Amino acid sequence: MVASMGRDLRRMGRWDPIPPMWLESRVYLEYLRLIRDPVFRGVEVPPGLGKPVMLVPGFLAGDWTLHTPFQWLRRIGYRPRVAGVTFNVTYSEVMLRPLIDALIELNRKTGARVSVVGHSRGGVLAKVLSHRKPDLVEQVITLGSPLQDPFDVHPLTMAGVRAAHIYNVFRYGHPASVEARFLRDLAAAPRVPTTSIYSRSDGVVNWKACLRPDVNAVEVNGSHIGLALNPNVYRILAYLLPAPWRES
Repeated sequence: MVASMGRDLRRMGRWDPIPPMWLESRVYLEYLRLIRDPVFRGVEVPPGLGKPVMLVPGFLAGDWTLHTPFQWLRRIGYRPRVAGVTFNVTYSEVMLRPLIDALIELNRKTGARVSVVGHSRGGVLAKVLSHRKPDLVEQVITLGSPLQDPFDVHPLTMAGVRAAHIYNVFRYGHPASVEARFLRDLAAAPRVPTTSIYSRSDGVVNWKACLRPDVNAVEVNGSHIGLALNPNVYRILAYLLPAPWRES
């Protein structure tokens, strides 16, 4: 496992078939489409009825990047919570600690299992979070998350991953081998219902890395960054979040 992780970090990323990174600029058009779409106003969207939802941001991002879905969820009646992440860059095991605390607190306050929605690396963290705390999680929904291979990303993103690794080695004094358990839990079969929402025109993550035989998958059209602002994603969330996917 340790040797395999070393090889992963030495990978250069994948130029093909990932679309050009500049296509990620579509995010602005996606946001404009979203705010003009009836789903954003809650038209024909089932009420949330106070159900808890936790949002986990992606790599090099923070809670602020999920402000729009947070406000939408609260407006339609859910009880959303951001994960408490300022900058998603530290080792995954380090990132999990505040996520577990936030999950436990939200479950305690609402008395209900929590749906966890993660964008990009946030979805990878959400999958492992549900593996560690399955009794507290209703379902996991990932947006452009490489659940199959977390290193199957654009070369520019992979450069950021390697830089983050160097930062973590200096900060914590441990090599990437500390992530062995995390990667093992990521590869394990899901312990809660899990849905992967992905786009073939994703300019950051290879869309094939979002697919696994043990995970439900739903395809949309759009950019990687824009998956948190994509009106079709909001329609899917409006369908998935109210459902009682697990027996009480």
